[in-house]
Amino acid sequence: MSDLELMVDFYLHIPRQGPGSAKETIKALDYTGLGSLRNLKIADIGCGTGAQTLTLAQNLDGDITAVDLFPEFLNVLNENAQKAGFQNRITTDVQSMDNLPHENDSFDLIWSEGAVYIMGFEEGVKCWRPLIRKGGFLVVSEISWFTESRPAELERFWEGAYAEMDTIENKEKVLQKHGYESVSSFKLPEYCWTDNYYNSIRHYLPSYIGKYPHEKAAKDLVEELETEMAIYEQYKKYYGYAFYIARKS
Repeated sequence: MSDLELMVDFYLHIPRQGPGSAKETIKALDYTGLGSLRNLKIADIGCGTGAQTLTLAQNLDGDITAVDLFPEFLNVLNENAQKAGFQNRITTDVQSMDNLPHENDSFDLIWSEGAVYIMGFEEGVKCWRPLIRKGGFLVVSEISWFTESRPAELERFWEGAYAEMDTIENKEKVLQKHGYESVSSFKLPEYCWTDNYYNSIRHYLPSYIGKYPHEKAAKDLVEELETEMAIYEQYKKYYGYAFYIARKS
C-alpha cells in the first residue's frame, strides 16, 4: 500500500480526524445566528468522515455540500447520513479544497474543522471568500498558539509540522486582511483532544500495528502520532485548536 493509502486506512477507523466535539461545533454555529434561517446553502470543506457535518445537519435548515479529497471518508459519511435520515440534505463531493467547482456567492456558510492547514490558513480563507455570499460566514477551527512565547522544543516541533501556526490575535488579523469581519473566536477545551481524538487513536494503534507489521510508512505514522500526543501532554497550555467565526465584509 502507498503511504497515503495507509494514512487514510488509519483515519477511517477514528471517529474524528482531528480534535473537536459536537458541543463546540454548536457553540461556534451559534455565533453565526444562522440557526433561525431556512434553506441555507452550506459547504463543509475537508469534512473527513463527517462527524461535524452531521451536527450541522441537525442544527441548520439547509443543504450541505461535504467536500473531501478521499472517497473512503465520504463513503462513511454517506452511510451515517443515511442512518440519520439526512441523505437528501448532505451531498458528498470528492474534490481538492484548493480548486472547488462552485460559482461565486454559492454559500451562506463555509465550514472547515481542522482542515484549512492543508492549504495554509491564509491561502484557505482567501481562496474560499469568493464562494461566500455577501454577509455570509466562514467558520474554521485551526491549530493556534495560546501564548506569545513558547519553549524551544515546542517551537521546533511545530515549525516542522506547520510553519504557519500563529496566535489567535494574528489569525484574526489575517481574516480581516482578506475581507472578513471577525465575529468571535474561542479555544477548544482539552477534552476535544484527549477524550475525542487521542483516546480513539490510542485505542486503535495496537490493531493498526498488527495489521501492517512490515509497512515502514505505517510504523512512521504511529511514531509521529505518539510523538504528537506526548508533545501535547507536555505543552498543552501553550497551544491547541481555536474556532474562528468570521463574516464576509
